[in-house]
Parts: sequence; structure tokens; C-alpha cells
Amino acid sequence: MELDIDKLLEIARDAGKVVLDIYYDAEKSEEVEYKADHSPLTLADQASNNLIVARLEVLTPDIPVMSEEELHVSYEERKNWEYFWCVDPLDGTKEFINRNGEFTINIALIHNRVPVLGIIYIPVTDTMYYANQETGGWKIDSNGVKTALKVDKNSTDWISVGSRSHAAPEETEVLARYPVVKKIAIGSSLKFCLLAEGLAHIYFRQNPTMEWDTAAGQAILTLSGGQMTTLNGEPFLYNKVSLVNGSFICGAQYVTLHDGE
Repeated sequence: MELDIDKLLEIARDAGKVVLDIYYDAEKSEEVEYKADHSPLTLADQASNNLIVARLEVLTPDIPVMSEEELHVSYEERKNWEYFWCVDPLDGTKEFINRNGEFTINIALIHNRVPVLGIIYIPVTDTMYYANQETGGWKIDSNGVKTALKVDKNSTDWISVGSRSHAAPEETEVLARYPVVKKIAIGSSLKFCLLAEGLAHIYFRQNPTMEWDTAAGQAILTLSGGQMTTLNGEPFLYNKVSLVNGSFICGAQYVTLHDGE
């Protein structure tokens, strides 16, 4: 499937603009609701979602969109989707609320349950990460400088990345099995970006995530040479009956919980 990557990057950037408009508005940024699962919902989540979904429907009318902020279709309706967009219009809502800048716009294309295109945009720093099967992974900084992404498979001293807001005690035990010399806590899908850029080497997640939390990051990581699997080393797939993800492990090279045991 041929897609105009520049138009897709433009959608992510424009979503970032509407998010920042709210982020830098003292009154609007403090308007927070809570969903049934007690997760926060801001005006920025909604505004970004509305823009992305509307633009994708125009750009690719034949590809359905699954977004965190949309009503989710039943599994019976979506189980036969060959392609679909998996969107998190504001990943890291808690980081947005805490005003640390560590939130992203995530857009992924899923083909036969596997992420084949990923876009992660960081509005505060105007930094874009993206990858597809044709070009591999790329980073575009705020000056427009474009750099190829490649994981670091050569280091013997590893840096691990983990969640700033959702860390689990089990993660420390697992990471002790690997040559980790430094740990970085960072919000949202930025963890995948650090791995893809060669600035970190392993990411283990125990606590549950949703498909839209990981799809874009997985595409960028794997298309930059990295790996992401279940804890048993099985492929990490999408469009499941339940959209809740199980635990996973990511690496610059292939790693499972059985390594070193």
C-alpha cells in the first residue's frame, strides 16, 4: 500500500499544534475529566483526536481508524480488518497534566495485526520520529535535520528505559538479569524512540497498556532494527479480542525473560 508519508507527518504536526494551544492556555490546560477507568481526559486529547480522525478519513477513506478517544467497534466488526489506523491522540496525558513535556502524538498503521508504519511526534520539542517498511526509521529535529534511526546492538553496557508514571516492582527484578548500568524513567512512547535511536537498549513493561499506546512505537523500533515480543518471545500482535496488551519486552536485540536463566 502506497501512502504519502509527508501528509501523514503533517497530520501529526497539526495535531501537535492544537495540543500545544491548549497546553499553553492556563485555563484550558486545567480542564480534566476522568473516564470510567479513572484515566484522565483533557481538552487536548479530544481536540487532537478530532483532527487526526477527520484527516485520516479524508486521506485514506478505505482504512478504518481505531483511536483511544473513539467509540470502539466490536471485535466481530473489526476482526477481519486487513489494515487499520491505531491512534493515540495524546499519549502521556499524565505527563501533559504534570507539565513535563513528555507527551506525544502516536499514529500507526496495522497490517494483518502487525504495525508496519509508525509516527511519534513530540509537540513541545517539535521532534518527529517515524518509520515504514519502505524507508526504515527516521528522526526529524526542530531544525528539520533528518537522521536515520538505528538501534545499538553493540553495547555491552545497557541503558534501560521505563515508565515515569506506571512503573512496576517486577521490572527491577527482570532488568537485573541483563547488563544494565543505567536506568531512565520517561513518559509516553518516548521509551521506544530512545531504543530506536540507539540511546537505550531494553524496555520491559509489566503493567498493562492498550494497543494504541504501543503500536507506533513498535513500528518505529522494529523498523529501526529492534525487537518487541511477549515475555515468552512470541510476536506482539494487534487487533486482539481485548485491546488490553499483556506484558512485553523490547530490545535493541532479541531478549526474553528466559535469557540468562
